[in-house]
Amino acid sequence: MRIPAPLRCPFDGAGRAVALLAAGVLVQLGPLLVMAVPWLDGGPTRALSCVVAVVGMAGVLGAVCPVLSRMQRARFRAWPGVEIPAPGRGWSWRQVGYHLVVGPLIALGGACVLLLWVAAAVAVTAFAWVWALPADYAVQDVYVTAAGLAGLYAAAWLSGVLARLDTRVAADRLGPSRAERLARRVAEVTESRAGVVDAADAERRRIERDLHDGAQQRLVSLAVGLGLAKVTMPDLPDDARKVIDEAHREAKEAIAELQDLVRGLHPAVLEDRGLDAALSGLAGRAPLPVRVQVDLPVRPAPAVEAVAYFVVSEALANVVKHARASKADVSVREDRGILLVVVSDDGVGGADPSGGTGLAGLAKRVASVDGTFSFSSPAGGPTTVTVELPCAP
Repeated sequence: MRIPAPLRCPFDGAGRAVALLAAGVLVQLGPLLVMAVPWLDGGPTRALSCVVAVVGMAGVLGAVCPVLSRMQRARFRAWPGVEIPAPGRGWSWRQVGYHLVVGPLIALGGACVLLLWVAAAVAVTAFAWVWALPADYAVQDVYVTAAGLAGLYAAAWLSGVLARLDTRVAADRLGPSRAERLARRVAEVTESRAGVVDAADAERRRIERDLHDGAQQRLVSLAVGLGLAKVTMPDLPDDARKVIDEAHREAKEAIAELQDLVRGLHPAVLEDRGLDAALSGLAGRAPLPVRVQVDLPVRPAPAVEAVAYFVVSEALANVVKHARASKADVSVREDRGILLVVVSDDGVGGADPSGGTGLAGLAKRVASVDGTFSFSSPAGGPTTVTVELPCAP
């Protein structure tokens, strides 16, 4: 016969709760005995019992505490399936408080609930005992059976409540503290962000290679073909020659724009030869004199190199577009694990992050690798952009 769901609901998961409580009673036997020592042999006034209790508690505080913590974590992992991570250090006062106070109290409650299970199971079988033994039937047997049924439901409910309480308290006391959890979360977020930055940098490199080896080569082939058509077919009608000339010019302009786009994504020279060569190439293409000084004993991480190149590229673009400067200086050096990038010019100054000059985007790009961005641009100049990047994000 199928038991109705409302009658069966209190017993759902009761087996796991009972197993958890029973294991907790076994694990807490040691601390329970330590707490009971002062009351043995005449009570806590006896000096010997107090000395034994102090020594026992010191043992729990020292070597036994980490062992008990591992046993408790294994208990919660086995039955409720709750993983309680170990804290950063061997033991803490929170763990000691659980093993000496909270755990024993919950274990006592668990022992009482287990006794209630046994008593209720015996009571609910009253009629079976009457039938099995040569005894007379009595009305009180009905009351005993009813009380046993009520006891089973009460034991199932209490088991669930006590198991949830034990799990919640153990997770708070035996696991990492709030500060440790926050520190671990920050470390996880930092690692995740570094992975995202590396993935984005790798994707930019892939796009750069695809554009360089694919679309750019096809445009070059197209431009070469149009140029050959102009040279090898001199008898073309004027209209056709005009169309070919226009297509040839458009193809060359598209190649130049694509080259600029590729260099903005991730220039191949940056990956092959480092920041010095890549920044020298930027300075050589600038329409004003740019002095570049790079002093790096070792190459920084690829993501940091890409950010440094992007900062210098955008800063020089701003100088050309807005500063009305006659020259610019770029300095890149390493100082105690920090990559220091400084771009300055002798222009009119007055740069405003909200004016569409790209400074806000630069600050976000720098922040993606835990760097700091600052700039100074008083009216009349000069303008100085300073960026500090960790050499290894």
